[in-house]
Amino acid sequence: MATTKSKLEVLEQNLDESIGERFQSSIRPRLSPVASRKDIGRRPLRSFGSIRVDQVIPDPHQPRTEFSDESILRLAQSIRKEGQFAPIRVRWSADHDKWIIVYGERRWRAVQAAQLETIDCHFDERELSATEILEQQMIENLLRDNLTPMEQAKGFSSLMELHGWNGKQLAESLHVTPSTVSRALALLDLPPEIQARVDAGEMAARSAYELTKLSDPQEQRELAGSIAGGMSLRETQAAVSAKRMLAKPKKAGRPRTKRLEFRAENGWRIVATPPSDGSNRTYDDLREAIDHVVEDVESRIRANIRID
Repeated sequence: MATTKSKLEVLEQNLDESIGERFQSSIRPRLSPVASRKDIGRRPLRSFGSIRVDQVIPDPHQPRTEFSDESILRLAQSIRKEGQFAPIRVRWSADHDKWIIVYGERRWRAVQAAQLETIDCHFDERELSATEILEQQMIENLLRDNLTPMEQAKGFSSLMELHGWNGKQLAESLHVTPSTVSRALALLDLPPEIQARVDAGEMAARSAYELTKLSDPQEQRELAGSIAGGMSLRETQAAVSAKRMLAKPKKAGRPRTKRLEFRAENGWRIVATPPSDGSNRTYDDLREAIDHVVEDVESRIRANIRID
């Protein structure tokens, strides 16, 4: 006469077979069929398992398009030696008849490079909107191996368009500073050939951002050539400032210094005074100055510096 334990074991085997090959025992936790202290609070999850690598394909709309071959090979060696520590996330596509990667393409590429037959996955069987997919991909990429500056900028722009967000709302959603968003989006206003240089790593994003302060695309191109020739960030900032000064109409006499005052809802009063030499006196310049101040304040918060 079969015991309760043996009946449960048979039932479990039948359930495994009915679920299919993607939910393998190596991924799904094996819980004891009888009460066991180690299994209190645990349960097997249908949404986790492994599947053949050829049943998974990358998302054609993934914001990240560049992957370091060296980084992939290092990860492949680690996976071959230690195993895959974290599953990738995939969703089902009836159009492709495959599971499409939501995030984890770098791990998928590494598993392929390691010549493994299966990959561990979190199967998301919900119907995900384009907005949800892009947001998950952006967050994953920002938290892990960084996007290129132009990929980040295009991803930010797509998220803002899908949600109808402004820059501040996007920053809050992705938990980045507003200045990170504004500087990234500014790169999209540069001429295509300069964007291509940034994308290829030939020009630092910070130097490229300085070029966005020039309104003349030809001046941007000329200065971009100097940057490619080895001009430092500080030299770039000085060159941009000089060009902007030449472009401004000269005013008779010493410019009047005007104090701007802003009151916040929490009681703080912020007073801003523009440079006395007449340069950088627009609201765009003020916003840039505030962005720098915000970064300084955030670094002091991280350092636990108190206000006396």
